[in-house]
Amino acid sequence: MNTKEVIISGVHLDLTESLKRIVKEKAEKLFNHEERIIRLRVELETNSHKSGQDEFIAKGHIEINGPPMVVSDSSDDLYKSIDGMINKLDRKLRRRSRLMKVKRKNKHSVDIPAELPKMEVA
Repeated sequence: MNTKEVIISGVHLDLTESLKRIVKEKAEKLFNHEERIIRLRVELETNSHKSGQDEFIAKGHIEINGPPMVVSDSSDDLYKSIDGMINKLDRKLRRRSRLMKVKRKNKHSVDIPAELPKMEVA
């Protein structure tokens, strides 16, 4: 894996080595797509409902040059939540990359509607 930092934390949930390993393996896909990622923070949490069902929430924060990317995914299975979160982050990274290419290709001149006053050079 790259030398990038992956921070995994659990809220109301004990993190096992297998959970940490799964998150790091899946996060490797993100680092392969984008080399400018500074840090990835993953927060795994569980909520118990009155009906007895547990809801697992996976939140992902990518710190990158520019605005950070934050997504979350919830389901009744923790591994599904992790997969959904990684897929959402991957889509966001691909979209950001595509928009950067479009902006780079479609350069346009700046049109200033006002007439600028002439400056005298001394």
